[in-house]
Amino acid sequence: MTTHHYKEIAAIRKDYSLRSLDINDVNPNPILQFQHWLDEAIKSEVHEPTAMNLATVSVEGRPSGRILLLKGVDRGFVFFTNYNSRKGHDLNQNAAAAMTFFWPELERQVRVEGFMERVSAQESDEYFHSRPRMSRLGAWASSQSQPIEDRSVIERRISELLAQYGEEEPLPRPEGWGGYRLMADRLEFWQGRPSRLHDRIAYTLQPAENWKIERLSP
Repeated sequence: MTTHHYKEIAAIRKDYSLRSLDINDVNPNPILQFQHWLDEAIKSEVHEPTAMNLATVSVEGRPSGRILLLKGVDRGFVFFTNYNSRKGHDLNQNAAAAMTFFWPELERQVRVEGFMERVSAQESDEYFHSRPRMSRLGAWASSQSQPIEDRSVIERRISELLAQYGEEEPLPRPEGWGGYRLMADRLEFWQGRPSRLHDRIAYTLQPAENWKIERLSP
């Protein structure tokens, strides 16, 4: 195994200089500002532009993070998962969560904080039935986050489901599978700049449902 001395790792650095971000140029609505940046990431063919780190906190106060794919932006930020997964158990006990998007090709990141709610059953049904058939089978086959002996457990379950439902018969959405929507009350837009003097613009939701916008020190 190759080992790396901390000085070797510390020497890895990149100076950011592609763009700038000014408080006078951002949209007053952070959701619209995010949609603008996401559109630019998609058009720029950023690798996995909808990928984000989702951070949750357990009832014991233990944080955990994982990479997921964003599936919608409306009044909040939507993704789908197994409600009985580790993240699901965390969110059932503590609705506070955070997402981080990083688009290195554009030298940008967005941090989103808020509280999670489940999407409607209708929304979960619509998205579930839009997925490829094997992905729908996978949602049935996997007891997400639960220990299994080996991969053959999942493969055997897929085979059983194929025998039960065949290639065409409709698959209902599993009861324990569906969507969450992060209702943001704080967002930060980060644009890399030279010498680590990055541009940071933060939005904070106010009691009157308007957004306070301010520049943060790098």
